[in-house]
Parts: sequence; C-alpha cells; structure tokens
Amino acid sequence: MRLVDSHCHLEYDGLVDDQPGVLARARAAGVGAFLNISTKRSEWDQVIATAEREADVFASIGIHPHHADDHQHVTEEDLLAAAAHPKVIGLGETGLDYYYDRSDRSAQQRLFRRHISVARETGLPVIIHTRDAEEDTAAILGEEMRKGAFPALIHCFTASEVFGTKVLDLGLSISMSGIVTFKNARELADFTARIPKDRLLVETDSPFLAPVPHRGKPCEPAFVADTARFIAELRGVSEAELAETTTANFNRLFAKAVA
Repeated sequence: MRLVDSHCHLEYDGLVDDQPGVLARARAAGVGAFLNISTKRSEWDQVIATAEREADVFASIGIHPHHADDHQHVTEEDLLAAAAHPKVIGLGETGLDYYYDRSDRSAQQRLFRRHISVARETGLPVIIHTRDAEEDTAAILGEEMRKGAFPALIHCFTASEVFGTKVLDLGLSISMSGIVTFKNARELADFTARIPKDRLLVETDSPFLAPVPHRGKPCEPAFVADTARFIAELRGVSEAELAETTTANFNRLFAKAVA
C-alpha cells in the first residue's frame, strides 16, 4: 500500500528541524511520495533543494494569498522559469483567503489568475487555497476555464457542498486533509463519501491540522495514513483500494511526477 501526501510543508518549523526523521517515519507508514508546497518566493529554492535531494519528494512553486501584497512583482515569467525545473510539478499554493484578509483582495485575485495562466501554458496543476471566498473563487475558475482549460486542485477542502459540486463540474480534483476526521466535520465527511472516485486525493497540510488520533500534535506526512484510513471507512472500501485510487489520481493530475 503506497500513499501520496499531496500537500505538505517540509520546510516549516516542526518538520524542517527533523526532516530526515519526518520522511523516514512517513515512508515506514506507507507514504511513497510527497508534494512539498511553497507559499512565497523565498521558499522556492528550499522546496526545490529538498526535491533534488530526496527522490520521492516533489516541489510546487507559488504565492499564497496571505503574501499577495508583497508579491505583486512576481510575474508569469518568474513562475514559468521556476516551473521548468524537473522536480517542480505544481503551481501554488495560490487562491483567495477572505477569512484573514492579510492581503488586498484584488491583489490576491491578480496573482491567482497569474498562476492559472501559467498552468494553462505548462499543463501543471494549480493548487488552490480558498477560505471564506467561495463565490469569487468559483467565479474566477469559471471565467478562466472559459478562456481555456487547465488542471487544478482544491487543497484541504473545507468548503460547502455547493462549492464542491461547482468545482467538480469544472473538472477540478479535491484533496482532503485531517480535518475530515474531526468530530465537528460531519457535513464534510458526508461530502467526502460522495466525491467521484477519480477526483479524490489525500494530504496532511503538515505541520498543521493533525488528524484524529493525533490532535494537538504537530502534523507529519506519516499521518496521511490515518486520514486515508478514515476516508476508506467513509467510502466503504479497503485501505489498500483507497491508497491505490488516490495515488493513481495524484499521478494522473501531477503527470510530470511520473514523467
């Protein structure tokens, strides 16, 4: 049984100080690949260096909406140049966050569209963060899809079923984190049980959001096995089948990892 942690932050405090141990524990738990996510320009070299050093670690390059105000200078050309690296397989995380509003909403939207344009040109998936911004996220995705299709993923899905249905209809995939295991996430669990088999991925978003039974601890990529086990039970399939399905979906969406 080989799982993929489709979204982790291996350079963040709580993981980077014991990165070899973190990776070893995850591999022992059945994790066969990791997508190490960047959130600002200063992290791009770090995630790429880790991917160069570790054969089963891949990188994404992008700007989180929290940092949009400070990264308006990042151009499509900058993203394209970094995305050319053979271990860079995704763009993001990017998107919209109106919960914290740490950056101007127009600035967030501009950078989000910039990532989408590069996704359309390269074929690399956009890794999307959205919080309290369902209407604008769906509107931008719809507008941009009409300009030309591009691959994309909603990471750490916590939105409404209405939004989930919209993005699925647009052809996006959805990744579930440990939040789905929380006792107060019943509606999210119900929706997770109904996500089409070919659109479902799993992640940790570590070092955040440790799943049950690890609540209160720093999250590690190894814990994706606990989230996968919970989702397998929700969907009435074996852990092995859930792992096979989500890994196949990752490899299809992030096809550059296989290539």
